[in-house]
Amino acid sequence: MVVMARFSRQERPDLVFDEEDLPYEEEIMRNQFSVKCWLRYIEFKQGAPKPRLNQLYERALKLLPCSYKLWYRYLKARRSQVKHRCVTDPAYEDVNNCHERAFVFMHKMPRLWLDYCQFLMEQGRITHTRRTFDRALRALPITQHSRIWPLYLRFLRSHSLPETAVRGYRRFLKLSPESAEEYIEYLKSSDRLDEAAQRLATVVNDEHFVSKAGKSNYQLWHELCDLISQNPDKVQSLNVDAIIRGGLTRFTDQLGKLWCSLADYYIRSGHFEKARDVYEEAIRTVMTVRDFTQVFDSYAQFEESMIAAKMETTSELGREEEDDVDLELRLARFEQLISRRPLLLNSVLLRQNPHHVHEWHKRVALHQGRPREIINTYTEAVQTVDPFKATGKPHTLWVAFAKFYEDNGQLDDARIILEKATRVSFKQVDDLASVWCECGELELRHENYDQALRLLRKATALPARRAEYFDSSEPVQNRVYKSLKVWSMLADLEESLGTFQSTKSVYDRILDLRIATPQIVINYAMFLEEHKYFEESFKAYERGISLFKWPNVSDIWSTYLTKFITRYGGRKLERARDLFEQALDGCPPKYAKTLYLLYAQLEEEWGLARHAMAVYERATQAVEPAQQYDMFNIYIKRAAEIYGVTYTRGIYQKAIEVLSDEHAREMCLRFADMECKLGEIDRARAIYSFCSQICDPRTTGAFWQTWKDFEVRHGNEDTIREMLRIRRSVQATYNTQVNFMASQMLKVSSSATGTVSDLAPGQSGMDDMKLLEQRAEQLAAEAEHDQPPQAQNKILFVRSDASREELAELAQQANPEEIELGEDEDEDEMDLEPNEVQLEQQSVPAAVFGSLKED
Repeated sequence: MVVMARFSRQERPDLVFDEEDLPYEEEIMRNQFSVKCWLRYIEFKQGAPKPRLNQLYERALKLLPCSYKLWYRYLKARRSQVKHRCVTDPAYEDVNNCHERAFVFMHKMPRLWLDYCQFLMEQGRITHTRRTFDRALRALPITQHSRIWPLYLRFLRSHSLPETAVRGYRRFLKLSPESAEEYIEYLKSSDRLDEAAQRLATVVNDEHFVSKAGKSNYQLWHELCDLISQNPDKVQSLNVDAIIRGGLTRFTDQLGKLWCSLADYYIRSGHFEKARDVYEEAIRTVMTVRDFTQVFDSYAQFEESMIAAKMETTSELGREEEDDVDLELRLARFEQLISRRPLLLNSVLLRQNPHHVHEWHKRVALHQGRPREIINTYTEAVQTVDPFKATGKPHTLWVAFAKFYEDNGQLDDARIILEKATRVSFKQVDDLASVWCECGELELRHENYDQALRLLRKATALPARRAEYFDSSEPVQNRVYKSLKVWSMLADLEESLGTFQSTKSVYDRILDLRIATPQIVINYAMFLEEHKYFEESFKAYERGISLFKWPNVSDIWSTYLTKFITRYGGRKLERARDLFEQALDGCPPKYAKTLYLLYAQLEEEWGLARHAMAVYERATQAVEPAQQYDMFNIYIKRAAEIYGVTYTRGIYQKAIEVLSDEHAREMCLRFADMECKLGEIDRARAIYSFCSQICDPRTTGAFWQTWKDFEVRHGNEDTIREMLRIRRSVQATYNTQVNFMASQMLKVSSSATGTVSDLAPGQSGMDDMKLLEQRAEQLAAEAEHDQPPQAQNKILFVRSDASREELAELAQQANPEEIELGEDEDEDEMDLEPNEVQLEQQSVPAAVFGSLKED
């Protein structure tokens, strides 16, 4: 039941409430200034009609006009009440008036201003909204303006009112100058490019400006260049030429783009000749190939477009004589531009490094067929290139310059150029030496032999102040007298044109200056030998040997010893031996082999055989390990030829002890083969037995097959069994070496199926064991396969000395290493009679007897 009550009717004639409201009314009467009480009452009345709810808000705000909570809830409720109505409804005006009343007390609350402005934006009342934003900015402190401006700017951008938006942005930039990029973007979008360029120029010149978009100063500058160069008719307030040229001095790594922007500005402005001047200036000043390529391509494209435009205009309006001349002029200009490209590119490289000798030579080659330009280029090159900073050999410029005059028949000018070159302070002595040699070659080419000799003698003359060859503090003119290049050429000329004494004095001076090379020493000695001064040539060798150490002296010793033996043979044997001993003293193992072989040959031909054998023996110890095997082969061959085959047994034994396992295995096989040929079967078998200790049956199957063939030919049942027993023993020995066995097995398995980890990365340990077990089974199967052949192969053995009864007793005993042979084989072997034994006979070679052989 609804109860209607009236309290103080005279004071509140319109106050009406329900019975459920009585507790809240009583509470408010007790605490009418409590916000919480009013909020509880309002929360309870949320489902009431809107007028009664608004009346309750008004009662509360009348008592508490400064309560932000009440005003915020009230305004929010009033806005939601008109949300779905037409904006022309009078209720909107009531809500606006309510907001205005709220700002009498709440003008410092930015949230209320934002909600009101957003509410006005939805109504589409532009002027009222703009003025409300301005009132909000005036009412709020400046620290809270940052909350108003984003919505204000969004409002300005949402309407096509550029003047209003520009004025608003200008005010905003006073508060937040770092947001200039946003303003510039808006100006671009509204086609106000002049002011956009001004603002962008201001930003670029501000060193403390930090872009919100993360752009660098160069990127902003590049945007400015694009803006002002592509819109010359819209940007009038800036000096475009000065701005872009200022960027050329600041951003030296982006000259190509900036030059192209400046030329593009003049092209769009219609100043084509000015654009050509800009392009020409650019290609003559850029420092990198990249910038040059950008400018040149843009320049060529500009000329092509000019030609195309002219041709199109001519075809539309009709051709006249002036048009033809203009078109030919443009075509000629374009062709000249294309033909100049290599020379312009070379200029860029020379601007990068004016001391690059090779680029100067390329520049001369580009002027081929134009003598005046070539002479000017050479003159500029020799004046520009600093020898101490040069990249390449600077003397080649002087030499090529003189050669150019020589090729054109101007020898006097060529001599003048080379004479000037000899006075240049080069960095290296070799450069000056090359110039002197070129002076001599110039005279030789024109058959002025005496002049060539005089020039080279002048070059090698002792200076007034001597200096060491590598003393960089002294000029090269004081050090060239020690240049081997000049001395070598002088020596060649003296040999060809001078006398014996003059040539000998030149070589002696070379040796005295200690600048000779082993080849110079050998040439000197050969020169003396040609003139029959043999002892003098040997003295030259001795002087050369005293100048050098190993390994440089190797060629001198080899030539000296060869010439000495050829000259004297066995007449001065002791002197030759002393020379060999002197040469071998301190000789590195790498060079010892040749000397030892030469020494041994001397002893064989002119000395004693035992001395030769001693030399060979020393050689096997003195050479490198890689050469020992070859040295032992030579030793064995010579020993067999001189003393007979039996003498080589000791050599074989020593070789087996010294050499590596692989070479020792080969030596054992050869040694055993030799003993077989001599009929020493037991010795050969002992050698095979010894060698088996270094032969793994899994990797050296060839050795075991050889031993098996040997036993088949010369052995019997017991020797075959012994061989198989040794094989099993050796195999067991290698099997105990776990690391070796595992590596070999995994190597074999991985070569066929890949690595274990490739097969199953997560189970590598288990798979390794499986592979090892499989490999062990495979080796066991191979061992069974390699057992001795059965009787059906018809191999006849030499009968053992034991009787049949002894063999029967041995057969009854348990032997763990016994090889089970078939019953048929035993019966066939027992039935053999002594007269059925097949023995292999072989004659003793004559080489066994050596020097004891009868005539």
